[in-house]
Amino acid sequence: MNQPAAQINLRFHFHNGLEDLLPAAQRSGQVQMVCAPHQSIKHLVEALGIPHTEVGQMCLNGQPAADLFLAAAGLALKDGDRLDVYPYGRAPLPAGGARFVLDNHLGRLAIYLRMLGCDSLYRNDYQDEELAQVASSEGRILLTRDRRLLMRKSVLYGYCVRHKDPPRQLAEVVLRYDLPCQASPFQRCLRCNHPLRPVPKAEVLERLEPLTRQYFDEFHLCPACNQVYWKGSHYEHMLGMIQELIKKGKPEQDER
Repeated sequence: MNQPAAQINLRFHFHNGLEDLLPAAQRSGQVQMVCAPHQSIKHLVEALGIPHTEVGQMCLNGQPAADLFLAAAGLALKDGDRLDVYPYGRAPLPAGGARFVLDNHLGRLAIYLRMLGCDSLYRNDYQDEELAQVASSEGRILLTRDRRLLMRKSVLYGYCVRHKDPPRQLAEVVLRYDLPCQASPFQRCLRCNHPLRPVPKAEVLERLEPLTRQYFDEFHLCPACNQVYWKGSHYEHMLGMIQELIKKGKPEQDER
């Protein structure tokens, strides 16, 4: 007769905001789990609702642990071990830098990121498989509120956006990826993400409203969708938002 596989008891402690992603009954951050020795730490952590892209560091009984993806047996876990799990401070970036792909519900955030000059792909008809494939093949950071999407093995870089309010979403992403140090504001089309080019006023004159012709002389054009940009009141509003984000350095905290 086959004997049942041995089981071990593990004590997980989640820190610095990761506990907010746990089920309501476990928000203290302390969770006990019974598991088989062959189960990976990635599987166990994600079973609690925390994507692997959120985990920056782990400690085993107070000592830094190996890769999150190693099997439990590979970490030589034993009954009663304690695993402390921490988020990233500044998250690592892909080789291409802070380049994003956003899911269908983050359209306003995509516009804000383009405003900062970040290469940010967005469509309102992306399917989950396509989002994961684009993130993987193009080395992009996947931004989403869908935790299950971030749990796909092919997704190496990603972030679970916490807030529903777009300005606060932007503040989250700015903090996680230190975007003020990399930003080149107003260099991308807010509609289609293509880099802008400066154009002489005469080249777009026929497309301008009378007051725009009178008061503005500096213009940019998107070569892809032909949208014209100038430094009107919308520019001042967005510039103020960027400056405020840089000044604060981190987002406000509120209930998730």
